Amino acid sequence: MRCLISIPLLLLLCGCADMGYYWHSARGHLEVMDKRVAIEDLLEEQSTTPELRERLNLVREIRQFSVTRLELPDNDSYLSYVELDRPYLVQNLFAAPEFSTRLQQWCYPIIGCASYRGYYDETRLLAYVEELEAAGLEVHVGKVSAYSTLGWFDDPVLSSFINWPDYRLAGLLFHELTHQQIYIEDDTTFNESLASAVQQVGTELWLQSREQTEEFQLLLRWSQYRDEVIELIESTRTGLDEIYAAAVSDADKRARKQEAFAEARRSHQAIAARHGITGGFTAWFADKLNNAKIGSVSAYNSQRPAFVNMIRAHGLDFSAFYEYAETVGKLAKAERDACLVAWSRQQPTGSECPAIKPGLATAS
Repeated sequence: MRCLISIPLLLLLCGCADMGYYWHSARGHLEVMDKRVAIEDLLEEQSTTPELRERLNLVREIRQFSVTRLELPDNDSYLSYVELDRPYLVQNLFAAPEFSTRLQQWCYPIIGCASYRGYYDETRLLAYVEELEAAGLEVHVGKVSAYSTLGWFDDPVLSSFINWPDYRLAGLLFHELTHQQIYIEDDTTFNESLASAVQQVGTELWLQSREQTEEFQLLLRWSQYRDEVIELIESTRTGLDEIYAAAVSDADKRARKQEAFAEARRSHQAIAARHGITGGFTAWFADKLNNAKIGSVSAYNSQRPAFVNMIRAHGLDFSAFYEYAETVGKLAKAERDACLVAWSRQQPTGSECPAIKPGLATAS
């Protein structure tokens, strides 16, 4: 009943200008939810292919691990399956000014503000892209395989990610369930970085529990590559901000901006070669780069190392970690960010952050 009420309530809370967008979002989401089939039913059906049966059994195992070891919500999320008619669930739009990497914010009823806007309807999406670009904004659109409804709905497993490698499938479920565990209103970077940290550490623990040595080594190699790429993107973002703040003409800023993008592409090629990665972010760098694209990665990852350090400082006790992270999330935004900067340097020793409970051994 809560889910049924939330849709008309959401529409009533919206301004008339956004009514069409929210109606499209509600309709698109409900169409996906209406296609859910219980995993238990699919496992009993003779027509279920052996390949899908194997993946669904793996999902059940991952879901159980998320509850018993990672202390994530024990609810009905990921106990059903949906076969989509496309290789992604939704497309997320990011936007930023020509001379800033600060992403535009959109505010929504119930969940607060976020630095992206999701679309099921590509025609509607492209029309809004044209509108933003006409206003002088740079736009990036990314295809999204899954999202969390923060517990308002029982989120299903989707065909868009069911066949991912084991460690990526597990990581995605851990990530999305973390959003149901903790969600701080109006702070995309906090929420996404926290979920990414639980995804990283949780996947490592899951692979170790299954003694999947080869997959664990693949995860470590990918993690090292990803960390270097994210550091590269973050340093590129910092460099762009310095360019935009310089007392030079707009023409000079545009030229230096393109030089920064070219250097980022060269640096990524070197990182990928060093780690033997042929996919990864290769297509991402090869395609058009702009402020919105650079900012979108920063929004999802920049505080992740702080949360990883936080998890390990709590001795991999996830229940204690969530309690502490929620305490940090209740700080004023400036204090919260300062605390996370301190945690990114391993463990705070001053007064930047709340103290962790005594007796928690640090785990490596």
